[in-house]
Amino acid sequence: MKTERKPLGLYIHVPFCKQKCIYCDFYSLPHQESRMDDYTAAVCAHLTETAPFAAGHLVDTVYIGGGTPTYLGPDRLGKILKTVHKKYRVAKDAEITLEANPDSAGDWKALRALRRAGVNRVSLGMQSACDEELAAIGRVHTHAQTAAAVEVVRRAGIKNLSLDLIYGLPGQSLERWQENLSAAVALEPEHLSCYGLKVEEGTPLFQRRETFTLPGDDAQADMYLYTVEFLENLGYAQYEISNFARPGKESRHNLKYWHLEEYAGFGPGAHSDFGGVRYAYARDLDAYIRGVATGAPMLSESERIPPLDRDTEYVMLGLRLRQGLDPKEFERRFRRRFNCFVPFLEQCRQNGYACEEEGRWHLTPKGFLVSNQIIGGMLDALAQDKRRRAEAAARGDFRVER
Repeated sequence: MKTERKPLGLYIHVPFCKQKCIYCDFYSLPHQESRMDDYTAAVCAHLTETAPFAAGHLVDTVYIGGGTPTYLGPDRLGKILKTVHKKYRVAKDAEITLEANPDSAGDWKALRALRRAGVNRVSLGMQSACDEELAAIGRVHTHAQTAAAVEVVRRAGIKNLSLDLIYGLPGQSLERWQENLSAAVALEPEHLSCYGLKVEEGTPLFQRRETFTLPGDDAQADMYLYTVEFLENLGYAQYEISNFARPGKESRHNLKYWHLEEYAGFGPGAHSDFGGVRYAYARDLDAYIRGVATGAPMLSESERIPPLDRDTEYVMLGLRLRQGLDPKEFERRFRRRFNCFVPFLEQCRQNGYACEEEGRWHLTPKGFLVSNQIIGGMLDALAQDKRRRAEAAARGDFRVER
């Protein structure tokens, strides 16, 4: 009898970029072109080394992120994809995503070669349709280049396109954001990711934050609520706090993160959730290359989490999704009752932050705006329930409802 293989996603982090954007907190390295060949060799060797541990899995998603993966060039990317297909059992309908910036995605022949190597989805970093806004945040492309890159993607035969946008940029008004969103939709992508600007400590934006006029929380909230309504009316269903898609075009790879499914990461700074262990590689290109070659330590974190102890993650990630939480699934998966959350969720429903539909609890757009506070309240309810059970067990009282 043939054993069914478990699904697995692969994430490959390409840390190279042409120029660091002032808001970027991802591990990326400008002006390191001389290290690209060594990086590519290391990733291919790491993929090969890890493949036997994935023998019982069917790879159904591959995501090449960064940095700017297209800056690595089609030949190096082709070597990486060839290694994936040679060493892993890749599903015929696997979703293979390549992140790209408009300035490095202008060669349709290069993208066609990558499509032939397996890429069938491109995530393009548009960010804004306003050249002034793009320049202010350190982007190296114009909107004209974005439009040209979209044409190149289509000409290369790639039929699944996602555009990334950021709202709340320095000096941005609601009207300007509306113009950006309209410009993005005019390019007819299958998927849109719309993120509010975050001022991350350690970034150039954080260091220069006093010199910028940034939209306040209320202004960002208006932009967000407009986005949800505008895109829903045009057929882009919201399926996660910041993500919208045409029917059937949700990011299958990113859904793995939110559904607590397995994925293995490769490259410096990449995270994994594989074999019951959450782990990450150090944000250090040299350490990664050296670690693959010599076996030197290259992990920055590693934690084995028993399945029954992942209830906190399940709640946190599930509330990011429009489909929300399924009480029956929670109870089946973690062997505890969902009832401990209901009083808090009822309060959220009364305030318009959550609703229950077809037996599932999910946040409303208004609730997504305060999702961190709501998740905090849910985790408090879970912690109180665990304490109550532990105290009852200590007393020898086993009548507590499970």
